[in-house]
Amino acid sequence: MTRHGPLNEFCWMDLKTHDPSGTAAFFSSVLGWDFAVDEEDWRRAVKFSAGGHRIGGVSDLAQPVYPPGTPAHIAFYLAVDDVDHRTAVAAETGAQILVPPFDAGDQGRIATLIDPMGAAFSLWRPSGYAGWPPQPPEDDEGASRIEAAPHHMVLVHEDPQRARDFYTEVAGAPLARVTFRQGPYGAASAPQWELAIGVRDVEGVVTRACEHACELVTLSRECGRPRARLRSPEGLTFRIHPLGP
Repeated sequence: MTRHGPLNEFCWMDLKTHDPSGTAAFFSSVLGWDFAVDEEDWRRAVKFSAGGHRIGGVSDLAQPVYPPGTPAHIAFYLAVDDVDHRTAVAAETGAQILVPPFDAGDQGRIATLIDPMGAAFSLWRPSGYAGWPPQPPEDDEGASRIEAAPHHMVLVHEDPQRARDFYTEVAGAPLARVTFRQGPYGAASAPQWELAIGVRDVEGVVTRACEHACELVTLSRECGRPRARLRSPEGLTFRIHPLGP
């Protein structure tokens, strides 16, 4: 299970939910993710996998560690070489520190921030297992890609270059497997990181999602291939990216 992965990539997610069982049922049905208690974790935390590769965990917002009224959301973790140093750089570059660097048991060192654009993210220096697996590049013909695994991260902002420059400064290098897109935002829709999940049948995922009262935010085509942005019944937003030719 241990994998020491690359730095300067998002590599883990945490589904923070008021309905852990319902959230697990939704993503299991729509994406085929496998949810199970991690018997090797003393906390007996629920974690989930795609194609046998562990990619995230589940947190119950009913736990007292979370302030009352915290909305359901997905927390994303960016792997860096030095959490303390990168947190200091982020603060100097305009980020707000929500949770200062701390040791998360045997999981590594973590800090949580809000970037100058308004999007939340966590910095993580993993200890041992380093998160979701890398996918082969799109131009690697014949490469086997993992169904329903993380493909890339997306941040939409009215000034994508500003966002790109911030994260390059914080990480000390350009981030891998991310897309900064231009788009509007306002007080009711602050920027947020979203995960694009690679699948071979986008329409099939959309159909299953809609059967579970999921909101289809957008369905578009690029180069003749469909892409979708969905919002789960609890408001967890994610994207679907096509795999294969």
